[in-house]
Amino acid sequence: MSKENLISKLLKDYDSALNHSGVNGERLGHRLAMLSEIGATADGGVNRPGFSAEEKLAKEQVKVWMKDAGLKVWEDGAGNVFGRLSGLADSIPAVASGSHVDSVPNGGNFDGPLGVLAALEVVEAWKYTGYRPQRPFEVVIFSDEEGARFNGSLTGSMSLMGTIDLEKQLQLTDFNGDSFEEVLEKYGTSLDDLKKASSHKKDIGLFVEVHIEQGKRLEKAGLPVGIVSGIAGPCWLEIIFSGKAGHAGNTPMNDRKDALVAAGEFVVAVETLPEKVSSTAVATVGKLSVHPNGVNVIPGEVSLFADIRDIYENTRDELVSLVTEKANSIAQTRGMEVSIKVNTSVKPVPIDESIQKKLEKAFLENQIEPMRLPSGAGHDSMVLGEEIPVGMIFVRSKDGISHNPKEWSSLNDCVISVHVLKSFIESL
Repeated sequence: MSKENLISKLLKDYDSALNHSGVNGERLGHRLAMLSEIGATADGGVNRPGFSAEEKLAKEQVKVWMKDAGLKVWEDGAGNVFGRLSGLADSIPAVASGSHVDSVPNGGNFDGPLGVLAALEVVEAWKYTGYRPQRPFEVVIFSDEEGARFNGSLTGSMSLMGTIDLEKQLQLTDFNGDSFEEVLEKYGTSLDDLKKASSHKKDIGLFVEVHIEQGKRLEKAGLPVGIVSGIAGPCWLEIIFSGKAGHAGNTPMNDRKDALVAAGEFVVAVETLPEKVSSTAVATVGKLSVHPNGVNVIPGEVSLFADIRDIYENTRDELVSLVTEKANSIAQTRGMEVSIKVNTSVKPVPIDESIQKKLEKAFLENQIEPMRLPSGAGHDSMVLGEEIPVGMIFVRSKDGISHNPKEWSSLNDCVISVHVLKSFIESL
């Protein structure tokens, strides 16, 4: 979709009554469309990997808008961009808001940029009305949130928080075979400068992120925006069922140790387990490999990965235990071995109740029913939320589609998120 087609679609059904209090929907729409041109793909998506020329160009464009809005702008050694507006009490830690502008390969036009531009639109509104916030306010663009370049996401926010595993990071190579350190140097920074990024952490007292939902809950509820109650932390289990390979024709059915049958029983069972611990828990088997993988060979080994998530650590870990017990039980019943290894475990981030209540008040001020919903996907807020209070506002996604050129949120919903964000920040 070209810039002209995107802005035409955004403005087609836009309700200009939402242009008030300094907020301008047409400006937001045009900026979304301009960013969609950077790294544009043939079918209307974008391709802006982290630390790429395209990501950098998108940041440079937003920097221009930040400076025009009166912000003091700088970029740290991790490529994170900050635009600061002084507050009446400028010595206290800032409220920050933003997201990212990198994308997955052939991604959509809203995931990331909307959060950055919504925060910037709040500043534009204040500039128009002459309002100055009590606390300093910072618009943030985090680098490499999606992780498409190195298969490891949230690089910028982890650098800010000082939680990035540099030893692991230095082992990574990108799709061109370039090392992480080489990519940093080509981008215009260095490993030493990246290490200094965490010095700014102390200056941020709260982070709030606007992001598309990437799901269907708001759409089904008929609501434009919602309050995130927590960000799920994933735990990835690598599970290997080891049976016995054999001839598919000569091995009787009662004398088999078919690892794929065991794995199939496990996959079906996993679907039933999340509801036993929490209404927000989920579990998915998304990757599976069969060995030796022959048409006429009984599978002797199956390795699979289970992705287990919840917004609460205790229930997430309870679900991990249930999944582990089920794998062990199936293997024992079928007389085979099973090995289970935790490959990834990220702490969930529940959103503080006081922040959710302040967001509810901001919703009600804008005549929006305050619906709470969990985030199953990871975000920069998840990284900051381990040490800094965070809040999240979700924006309705058409058909729940994301990471796809068909990703869509109406301009009306996007502008409503700006009004809610603005009300929330002013309440602080």
